[in-house]
Amino acid sequence: MAENMTIDEVNLKPKDFSSSQDVRWCPGCGDYSILAQMQKVSPELGVKKENFVWVSGIGCASRFPYYMDTFGLHSIHGRAPTIATGIKVQNPELSVWVATGDGDTLSIGGNHFIHACRRNIGIKIILFNNRIYGLTKGQYSPTSEKGKVTNSSPYGSIDYPFEPTALAIGAGATFVARTIDREPKHLKEMIRHANSHAGTVFLEVYQNCNIFNDGTFFVLTDKETKFDKVLKLEHDKPMVFGKENNKGIILDGFTPRVVDLTNGKYSLDDLWIHDERDLHASRAYMLTQFAEFENLPTPIGVFRRIDKSTYEQDLHQQINDVIEKEGEGNLKDLLFSGNTWEVN
Repeated sequence: MAENMTIDEVNLKPKDFSSSQDVRWCPGCGDYSILAQMQKVSPELGVKKENFVWVSGIGCASRFPYYMDTFGLHSIHGRAPTIATGIKVQNPELSVWVATGDGDTLSIGGNHFIHACRRNIGIKIILFNNRIYGLTKGQYSPTSEKGKVTNSSPYGSIDYPFEPTALAIGAGATFVARTIDREPKHLKEMIRHANSHAGTVFLEVYQNCNIFNDGTFFVLTDKETKFDKVLKLEHDKPMVFGKENNKGIILDGFTPRVVDLTNGKYSLDDLWIHDERDLHASRAYMLTQFAEFENLPTPIGVFRRIDKSTYEQDLHQQINDVIEKEGEGNLKDLLFSGNTWEVN
């Protein structure tokens, strides 16, 4: 790249983000959609190609860095947020993304995930949620529904599942969103929003595993049902859904309820207005619980987006402040300070 060239002058294309590696996911896997949309949108994000870094752990989703023609690291099980943290702290100018699955992040990696959210490190975590362990051949995962029959739960799982968006909000993530592999336009839109956020991003993607958990999200993607089952959140707009936009959500105290907009009893003015920048997390958390109730639609979109200083900003500011106050310091002086012993 010429030294004076801008990102616009380079004119990157989606193919520039496609590596030479053969994609080794099962035919029909939802991961293909996530990869395709990421490759399509990456040239539009205003980030130099050499500043992209993808980090993953272990699982089907964790092959992602092989297929993006960027810098990347296929790391160890559950530890991708930790390694991504180190990269971002050392090189704050980099755009650091994590590709992970529901088992990788929410089981062995749960502790690393919640502390990444708590610290508000400027990394972008994309959770490929298929509600199953795909790589190890179909055991129930931390997001599998109660009663799920799998190889490891032949009589049905008795575990209550995690709700990932609720966990992220509770842990302090400053950007929390959800999308679906079979909604490519919406998926690209969420990636763009994620890219523009400075702090910890958590983007959950409902992703179909057509081998071990086929159809787990079909009610949200089938054209006969999806309009009545999915609520697309838009900032500062009323919550409306249905094929004819004939249904809405009101807040009855702290209870969300579906109302009919065609009978004259309710209008758009009565509906819950979504505010993704609401400083009070309670309403965003409420949205994460919609999927638990049969009569409420499943929200997709940005649940919460607030601005706070990031970990890497605060760390480098602290280092600069200490240097300004106490000077650069000297490693030799540090090593020989205090009590020392000479061993012959």
